[in-house]
Amino acid sequence: MEKPREYIRSLLNKSMLIQTTDGRTFIGSFLCTDKESNVILGSCMEYRPGDENLDEEPRSLGLAMVPGKHIVKMMSDDISKIGMQVTYLEDYT
Repeated sequence: MEKPREYIRSLLNKSMLIQTTDGRTFIGSFLCTDKESNVILGSCMEYRPGDENLDEEPRSLGLAMVPGKHIVKMMSDDISKIGMQVTYLEDYT
């Protein structure tokens, strides 16, 4: 199994989906994190709780910081492979 730091490095610049305690979903490129588990996403789009599916018109945020204390779930997908591979980050904590 990879060491946590190496695993986080392998996620840099990959597409990341983050769900927060208030029900919002953020999708963007994973750029960095810090000791408090805050996450910076680039080219970030926000989907609000009223959206039944992710096909609704999102709000474009650009560069966004998601506070770690509000993160419920993080998923990374490697869309360069055929068939989407989803990695649940809580498996590496």
